Amino acid sequence: MDSQAQQDTEHLKLLAIFHYVVAAMMALWASFPIIHFVVGALLAFGKLDEGEHGPPPAFIGWFFMLFAGTWICVGWTVAICTVMPGRKLARREGHLFCLVVAAVMAATCLPFGTVLGVFTIIVLMRPSVKQAFGVPA
Repeated sequence: MDSQAQQDTEHLKLLAIFHYVVAAMMALWASFPIIHFVVGALLAFGKLDEGEHGPPPAFIGWFFMLFAGTWICVGWTVAICTVMPGRKLARREGHLFCLVVAAVMAATCLPFGTVLGVFTIIVLMRPSVKQAFGVPA
Protein backbone atom coordinates (compact mmCIF):
# COMPACT_ATOMS: atom_id res chain seq x y z
CA MET A 1 0.00 0.00 0.00
CA ASP A 2 1.47 3.39 -0.94
CA SER A 3 1.76 6.34 1.42
CA GLN A 4 -1.28 8.18 -0.02
CA ALA A 5 -3.50 5.14 0.49
CA GLN A 6 -2.19 4.76 4.05
CA GLN A 7 -2.87 8.43 4.72
CA ASP A 8 -6.40 8.13 3.29
CA THR A 9 -7.07 5.04 5.39
CA GLU A 10 -5.86 6.82 8.51
CA HIS A 11 -7.93 9.93 7.78
CA LEU A 12 -11.09 7.91 7.14
CA LYS A 13 -10.50 5.94 10.32
CA LEU A 14 -10.10 9.15 12.33
CA LEU A 15 -13.18 10.70 10.73
CA ALA A 16 -15.22 7.61 11.62
CA ILE A 17 -14.05 7.83 15.25
CA PHE A 18 -14.78 11.56 15.41
CA HIS A 19 -18.27 10.97 14.03
CA TYR A 20 -18.90 8.58 16.93
CA VAL A 21 -17.51 11.07 19.46
CA VAL A 22 -19.56 13.99 18.13
CA ALA A 23 -22.67 11.78 18.01
CA ALA A 24 -22.15 10.81 21.64
CA MET A 25 -21.80 14.46 22.62
CA MET A 26 -24.98 15.31 20.68
CA ALA A 27 -26.90 12.48 22.34
CA LEU A 28 -25.71 13.59 25.78
CA TRP A 29 -26.67 17.19 25.06
CA ALA A 30 -30.09 16.07 23.83
CA SER A 31 -30.62 14.07 27.04
CA PHE A 32 -30.55 17.06 29.39
CA PRO A 33 -34.26 17.87 28.88
CA ILE A 34 -35.16 14.50 30.43
CA ILE A 35 -35.27 16.42 33.72
CA HIS A 36 -37.79 18.85 32.23
CA PHE A 37 -39.83 15.96 30.85
CA VAL A 38 -40.03 14.32 34.29
CA VAL A 39 -40.97 17.58 36.00
CA GLY A 40 -43.61 18.15 33.32
CA ALA A 41 -45.02 14.67 33.88
CA LEU A 42 -45.19 15.32 37.61
CA LEU A 43 -47.01 18.59 36.96
CA ALA A 44 -49.37 17.12 34.37
CA PHE A 45 -50.40 14.21 36.53
CA GLY A 46 -50.62 16.19 39.79
CA LYS A 47 -47.88 14.35 41.65
CA LEU A 48 -46.15 17.47 43.03
CA ASP A 49 -46.96 19.04 46.38
CA GLU A 50 -49.91 21.38 46.01
CA GLY A 51 -48.68 24.10 48.39
CA GLU A 52 -50.95 26.83 49.71
CA HIS A 53 -52.33 27.93 46.30
CA GLY A 54 -53.22 24.50 44.95
CA PRO A 55 -51.63 22.57 42.10
CA PRO A 56 -50.42 24.38 38.98
CA PRO A 57 -52.50 23.93 35.83
CA ALA A 58 -51.91 20.62 34.06
CA PHE A 59 -51.30 22.31 30.70
CA ILE A 60 -47.99 23.67 32.05
CA GLY A 61 -46.83 20.10 32.63
CA TRP A 62 -47.98 19.03 29.18
CA PHE A 63 -46.10 21.97 27.67
CA PHE A 64 -42.92 20.92 29.50
CA MET A 65 -43.37 17.35 28.30
CA LEU A 66 -44.05 18.35 24.69
CA PHE A 67 -41.12 20.75 24.44
CA ALA A 68 -38.66 18.43 26.20
CA GLY A 69 -39.85 15.37 24.27
CA THR A 70 -39.44 17.18 20.96
CA TRP A 71 -35.95 18.37 21.92
CA ILE A 72 -34.91 14.86 22.97
CA CYS A 73 -36.29 13.18 19.82
CA VAL A 74 -34.73 15.70 17.46
CA GLY A 75 -31.38 15.56 19.27
CA TRP A 76 -31.22 11.79 19.32
CA THR A 77 -32.21 11.68 15.65
CA VAL A 78 -29.38 14.05 14.77
CA ALA A 79 -26.99 11.92 16.84
CA ILE A 80 -28.08 8.78 14.98
CA CYS A 81 -27.67 10.61 11.66
CA THR A 82 -24.12 11.45 12.77
CA VAL A 83 -23.26 7.84 13.65
CA MET A 84 -24.43 6.51 10.28
CA PRO A 85 -21.74 8.28 8.19
CA GLY A 86 -19.14 7.14 10.71
CA ARG A 87 -20.08 3.54 10.03
CA LYS A 88 -20.19 4.12 6.29
CA LEU A 89 -16.78 5.84 6.32
CA ALA A 90 -15.28 2.89 8.14
CA ARG A 91 -16.78 0.48 5.57
CA ARG A 92 -15.94 2.67 2.55
CA GLU A 93 -19.53 2.83 1.33
CA GLY A 94 -22.14 5.53 0.79
CA HIS A 95 -19.85 8.26 -0.51
CA LEU A 96 -22.69 10.58 -1.55
CA PHE A 97 -24.61 9.96 1.68
CA CYS A 98 -21.51 10.85 3.73
CA LEU A 99 -21.00 14.02 1.67
CA VAL A 100 -24.61 15.13 2.13
CA VAL A 101 -24.61 14.52 5.89
CA ALA A 102 -21.23 16.27 6.20
CA ALA A 103 -22.63 19.31 4.38
CA VAL A 104 -25.70 19.40 6.64
CA MET A 105 -23.53 19.03 9.74
CA ALA A 106 -21.21 21.78 8.55
CA ALA A 107 -24.15 24.12 8.13
CA THR A 108 -26.15 23.32 11.26
CA CYS A 109 -24.26 21.59 14.07
CA LEU A 110 -22.11 24.30 15.63
CA PRO A 111 -19.24 24.12 16.57
CA PHE A 112 -18.04 20.51 16.48
CA GLY A 113 -20.31 19.36 13.67
CA THR A 114 -19.13 22.24 11.51
CA VAL A 115 -15.48 21.32 11.93
CA LEU A 116 -16.17 17.62 11.43
CA GLY A 117 -18.37 18.28 8.39
CA VAL A 118 -15.77 20.47 6.70
CA PHE A 119 -12.94 17.99 7.27
CA THR A 120 -15.15 15.14 6.07
CA ILE A 121 -15.93 17.01 2.86
CA ILE A 122 -12.24 17.80 2.30
CA VAL A 123 -11.22 14.15 2.71
CA LEU A 124 -14.12 12.75 0.67
CA MET A 125 -13.36 15.03 -2.27
CA ARG A 126 -9.89 13.53 -2.81
CA PRO A 127 -9.71 11.41 -5.98
CA SER A 128 -7.92 8.61 -4.11
CA VAL A 129 -10.68 8.48 -1.48
CA LYS A 130 -13.37 8.46 -4.17
CA GLN A 131 -11.55 5.51 -5.73
CA ALA A 132 -11.50 3.73 -2.35
CA PHE A 133 -15.28 4.16 -2.19
CA GLY A 134 -15.65 2.86 -5.73
CA VAL A 135 -16.79 6.22 -7.10
CA PRO A 136 -15.39 7.29 -10.47
CA ALA A 137 -12.92 10.17 -10.00
